Amino acid sequence: MKICIYGAGAIGGFVGAKLAAAGADVSLIARGAHLAAIREKGLTLRMNGESRTVRVTATDDPRALGPQDYVIIGLKAHSLPAAVEPMQPLLGNDTAIVTAVNGIPYWYFYRHGGALEGRRLESIDPGGKQWDMLRPERAIGCIVYPATELVEPGIIQHVYGDKFPLGEPSGESTGRAQRLADAFAAAGLKAPVINNIRDEIWLKLWGNLCFNPISALTHATLDVIAFDPATRAVARNMMSEAKAIGDRLGAHFRVDVERRIDGAGKVGAHKTSMLQDLERGRPMEIDALVKVVQELGRVVDVPTPTLDTVLALVQQRARVLGLYH
Repeated sequence: MKICIYGAGAIGGFVGAKLAAAGADVSLIARGAHLAAIREKGLTLRMNGESRTVRVTATDDPRALGPQDYVIIGLKAHSLPAAVEPMQPLLGNDTAIVTAVNGIPYWYFYRHGGALEGRRLESIDPGGKQWDMLRPERAIGCIVYPATELVEPGIIQHVYGDKFPLGEPSGESTGRAQRLADAFAAAGLKAPVINNIRDEIWLKLWGNLCFNPISALTHATLDVIAFDPATRAVARNMMSEAKAIGDRLGAHFRVDVERRIDGAGKVGAHKTSMLQDLERGRPMEIDALVKVVQELGRVVDVPTPTLDTVLALVQQRARVLGLYH
């Protein structure tokens, strides 16, 4: 079973290191100094006070690897459209694409059912390029719960978490999903195959869509945003608007708004990924985490006044810094 991690940064590198250490046939698509370090010294994972280095095939040219059984996408969501064409050499007739990407994935309305079946989302998949070239039938959903950091080229620091729920868009239990779950389990990762992957997507997105942009605007950590009454109110309003959208789309939220905010606050003084990107001068995942929710609101006729305001502010902040186009 051949597995390629496309985008071996903090999360992709973590998964790749764990799989490689367990003996899986895994390869990495990386670039720049990180790729050079992996080739020269191996990929090092720091976890639970220990450090382990593994040797793993790494390249910036997918053509060198050929068709894979699984391609796990570890890119930031805004980087995915540009990677669609370079990814093609990795895709055989039966290759599964595992979307370990924040936000709503390109395949969301594949096997969704109802009036929106097959709908494409322009905010995250401009022109339907991912839908057409990656194809929704290849997709396996994956939610990323761990927090990791690329502390220097070739070195990944694990912060917390080991859970990567998997699920078919149809909700069916399939052999391809279970085989991947087994490979993750052998590597010490929890990847249960669930029949409601869209519910899990919304649960993660529910926090990301508010905490990330608020943090980018205020530079506050999760605990401050969650427990300061003013920013908590903004987050609550955004989440309530998003829940109304999710409800219209048939999603089930297994916790309420207050519990979800409290859970984020208990993580502590953690900087969101969007704030980390802002501080490091990197493009931010605004479209996949916020703008797509606005688009979905328009689709199902749910107003999003608070989300609209925060989106406009974080877009302008990013544009002024040259981090959003």
